[in-house]
Amino acid sequence: MMYRTHKILNQLFSLISGALLLASLCVAATQEQNRNQVAFAVIGDTGTGDEAQLAVARQMVSRREKSPFEFVLMLGDNIYETGDSKYIKPRFEEPYKDLLAAGVKFYAVLGNHDIIKGTAFQTNYPNFNMGGKRYYHFTKGDVGDSSLLEFFALDSNLMNVEQLNWLEEKLKASKAQWKIAFCHHSIYSSSKMHKPYLQLRNQLEPLYLKYGVKVVFAGHGHAYERVKPQKGVHYFTEGASGEIKRKSLDRQTPLFAAGEDMINSFLIVEVTGDEMKVEAIGADGRLIDSTNIKNE
Repeated sequence: MMYRTHKILNQLFSLISGALLLASLCVAATQEQNRNQVAFAVIGDTGTGDEAQLAVARQMVSRREKSPFEFVLMLGDNIYETGDSKYIKPRFEEPYKDLLAAGVKFYAVLGNHDIIKGTAFQTNYPNFNMGGKRYYHFTKGDVGDSSLLEFFALDSNLMNVEQLNWLEEKLKASKAQWKIAFCHHSIYSSSKMHKPYLQLRNQLEPLYLKYGVKVVFAGHGHAYERVKPQKGVHYFTEGASGEIKRKSLDRQTPLFAAGEDMINSFLIVEVTGDEMKVEAIGADGRLIDSTNIKNE
């Protein structure tokens, strides 16, 4: 009888040990998977302090409760109308207080309105994470000795030789699986608000192509737009997270793939090593657009 009891206890112990080992392996696998997945939001032309900005901010909080994101890219015109520091509370800290309290980091670039009076303040403002610089880079998601994502935050207001040399140096050195640029001015857009920024395109596009930049986010045009891939690069405009210019998209251009110029919006981006999913979400919570980009 004692032998049978001992045998049963040994079997039970083996089962428990096996279950604990399996659970440990599952936790480790989940942690590794999480390290290789990154989610973030994208907003642009935000800093109005009005109901449109607040509505977008509320939807961002709501979306994060369902699908957590780690950080936010800000595409410029962060504080209307002149970038003045006195408006930082009503036009940034108050609208995004719940996200800031939750530890969500914001990474900003300068828009044409920001540089009027706000360059020094915004580049040094801790919650914009610019590190005192008009252009900078950072990585997200560890993958061995490299990273899943590397972001190149650019100052498209002043694209000089110094910045272009810096960008080429950083792109050349990058080992990231995804290289992503973001700035204020779109180099491909169907917006009727602004003429094409051809000089900026001529400066940046050769570097994007040479060093494998896959995705570019920009603002300035006060709408959401996804253009058809240009020479393999995917361009998004999100300039309607506070401001909006209704009926400003020319949907008949050969560039236009999808867009929305009647409601404010923001983007949610989810990335693995193989794929990036970009969703445009309206201030009413509606899914405006969704696309998947393969890392080829």
